[in-house]
Amino acid sequence: MSRIYAFLRRHPAPADAGWSLPVVGLSLLLVFGYDSPYYPGGPVWAGVLVTATAWAAVTLRRTAPGPAMWLTVATVVLHVLGAVLLLPTALLLLVVVGTAAAGPLRWASRTALALVLAGPWLHGSRWLAEGDPASFVVEACLLTPVTLIPWVLGDAARTRRAYFAALEERAARLEREQELEARVAVAAERTRIARELHDVVAHSVSVMVVQADGALYTIPDHPDRTREAVRAVSSTGRQALSEMRQLVGVLRDTAGEGTAGDPAAASQPGPEQVATLVDEVRAAGLEVDWRLEGEPRALPDGVALTVYRIVQEALTNTRKHAGPGATARVMLRYTDTAVELVAEDDGRGPAVRGVGRRADGGGNGLVGMRERVALVEGTVSSGPRPGGGYRVAAVLPAPVRLPERDGRDDG
Repeated sequence: MSRIYAFLRRHPAPADAGWSLPVVGLSLLLVFGYDSPYYPGGPVWAGVLVTATAWAAVTLRRTAPGPAMWLTVATVVLHVLGAVLLLPTALLLLVVVGTAAAGPLRWASRTALALVLAGPWLHGSRWLAEGDPASFVVEACLLTPVTLIPWVLGDAARTRRAYFAALEERAARLEREQELEARVAVAAERTRIARELHDVVAHSVSVMVVQADGALYTIPDHPDRTREAVRAVSSTGRQALSEMRQLVGVLRDTAGEGTAGDPAAASQPGPEQVATLVDEVRAAGLEVDWRLEGEPRALPDGVALTVYRIVQEALTNTRKHAGPGATARVMLRYTDTAVELVAEDDGRGPAVRGVGRRADGGGNGLVGMRERVALVEGTVSSGPRPGGGYRVAAVLPAPVRLPERDGRDDG
């Protein structure tokens, strides 16, 4: 039985021709056997032609809805012009009307609506020719609602199908948007991780390399300096490991593995640690002029971390690219609306460093610096100084929080 149903679904035209064949046979019996002096049935040829066109219309209604509608129009015209009696094939035309109303061809649906509204009145016009307007009105009023029902049901089915199609399209669009948002979130997280790793590893490894190189040169003649350099390498390595553990702890906490209860894992460096950072750089052999202006205050976490990372990246680049004998200057100023930061050196500058390209991988640190500043809605500029060297300047919004009033009137 399932094979029969599958065959009928794959071949709708033979299926429609088959189930409508009994209706066609009954109509032909009426055409050839009908004889009434009260209600003439019209010529036989007209009845046969009406039956044939109606059968062809219902057969093509699903495979060729456009030609099926034109055959329906031709059937109605032949029915009226030939004065054919109301045959059972009218049921086939109603099926075609319902199919047209439910189908995608809007002109076919509108044509079907016009037929079901005008058809009963055209069919009843014979009563006007016989001088019986009352019968004309009664027949038209009774047949019009009956012929209109298939069109209404078909149009409702089309509307419902379009509604569900719109829901499916919306669900698919939302799913695509969610996938896109997930990809963007993953890309942003990867960028953040890369930025953190660069800032932690590049600075610490740079200090360790400088100290290790210095230790190699001082081993024979200055063992005391060698021990100090090795201690600096050890201290910097421990600090790098600590910061790496903090970063991994934050990532695990973000993934829901639970390190929120560890204060060390949640702590991040800020302006308070800039002085310590400067001391470490000085110990590595770079002369740094450190200035703090204004009244220090608590900053938002993102701004505080950005301040530290900018100074860290600027000093790391100075050690890598400024050359021997260079000096650096770092200035941090607190204002009422922002935190201003300047880090510069008097070294060789980017003209010797490769026209703006950094030797640590194509400027990843500067890119990360700009991304950090953009996240806190600040501004940053970097480039060569007029007298030589390199300069980084940033302004990070951090307005002073005024104390809240208790709402009481002092007067």
